[in-house]
Amino acid sequence: MAYDQKQFHQLLVLAVKNSVSDIHLRAGEKPYFRIKGHLKAINSAELSDEDMRKISLLTIVEEDIKAKIDSLKEYDGSYQYGNVCRVRVNILRFQGKLAIIMRVITMQIPTLAQLKLPEAVTSITNAKRGLVLVTGVTGSGKSSTLAAMLEEINMNRSEHILTIEDPVEFLFSSKKCRITQRELGSDTESFKDALRGALRQDPDIIVIGEMRDAETIQIAMKAAETGHLVFGTVHTTNAPSTINRVVSMFPPEEQDNIKKRLSECLHATVSQRLLPTKDGKGRVCAQEIMVNNPGIQECISGKEPLSQMYVFMEKTKDTMQSFDQHLTQLYKADKITYDVAIDAASSPSNFERNLEFGGNDDDEENKNDSRKKEDESSLELDR
Repeated sequence: MAYDQKQFHQLLVLAVKNSVSDIHLRAGEKPYFRIKGHLKAINSAELSDEDMRKISLLTIVEEDIKAKIDSLKEYDGSYQYGNVCRVRVNILRFQGKLAIIMRVITMQIPTLAQLKLPEAVTSITNAKRGLVLVTGVTGSGKSSTLAAMLEEINMNRSEHILTIEDPVEFLFSSKKCRITQRELGSDTESFKDALRGALRQDPDIIVIGEMRDAETIQIAMKAAETGHLVFGTVHTTNAPSTINRVVSMFPPEEQDNIKKRLSECLHATVSQRLLPTKDGKGRVCAQEIMVNNPGIQECISGKEPLSQMYVFMEKTKDTMQSFDQHLTQLYKADKITYDVAIDAASSPSNFERNLEFGGNDDDEENKNDSRKKEDESSLELDR
C-alpha cells in the first residue's frame, strides 16, 4: 500500500502511542521505531522508492526544495501533525536511495517533576544571569530537560525568553513569560546572526539550540557577562569534558583568556545519560550537576586541575552531584542494575567506594585521589 498523508499520520500516531523517540524510514525496508533506546521494525509493508519520495515531499515546507526532490542529498527541517506531535526531520540519500530519520517531539512540554529531575535543577532555573549548559550525547534527553527548565521559568517569572533553534522543537505558550522562538533558516540565517541581533531585542533569557563554534560561544559568553541568563546545549558527557570542548574551540593563544571568562560567566552544567531501568520497562535519567563556586572557578580557570572539580561537586551535595553519586542513589533505589551502574560510572572505583561507605566524608580524600588519577587519564584522551 502506497504511503499518502493519511498513512504517514497514522505512523506518527502509532509512534506517539508507543513512546517512540525516533522513526527510521528507508526504501526497501519496513519502518523502524526506536523504543527505550532500541530499534525495532514495525508490522508494516516495506517502503518503496515512491513511498519515500511522497513522505519526503510531505515533510518539506520549502517549495524550491520540493522541486529538487529527485536530486536532494540532505535536508533538515521539522513537521507538525496537529496536536499529536512535532518531528525533527533529517532527509538523506544513501547508495542513491532516500532515507528519513525523525525525532519525535510530543506537544506537551514536560515539567521538571514529570521528568523526576533533582531539586538542584530547579534551583538552576532561579539564576538571574550566567551561562547554563545542558550536555549529553545524542538521544540523552537534553532537549526535554532544557524544555522543562524553560517551562519552570515560564510558569514562575516575568521575563522575555528568546530562543534560537535548528529547528524549533517544543512549542511554548507564553504564561508569565513572553517567549519568542526563532528557527534557523525560516527566521534567521545563522546562530551567529541571530545572537548578534538578540542582544538588541531586550531578552532576559537567551536559549541557543546548540553551541557549535567559537563565534557562537563568544557571543553567548558576552551575553552572560552583560547580565543575561543564557542556556545552550553541548554534545559532551560530563562537566570537565564540557569545559575542555568549549576551550578547545578557540586558538591556543586565546585559551587562557577563554578559561578566565568561562570561569566567571558559567553558572552551571547539567550532564545526563539515559540508562535502562532494572525492570526493563523504560529508561531513567542519570545526571551530573555542577554549579559554579570559588573552588569550581579555580578549576575552570586553570589554577587547579580540572579533575579536582569533582572534589567540590561531591562535597556540595545540596546543589551538586557527580554521575557516580547519582548512580549510587539509583542503584540503591533499585532503579538500575549493578552492571548498568558500573558500566556508566565515570570512575568505577569511586562508585564502588560510594556503595561501600555510603558517600561518607571520612573517605572523601582517598576517593577523590582515585578519581583524580582516572579522570586525568580520560582528560588526556579528550584533548
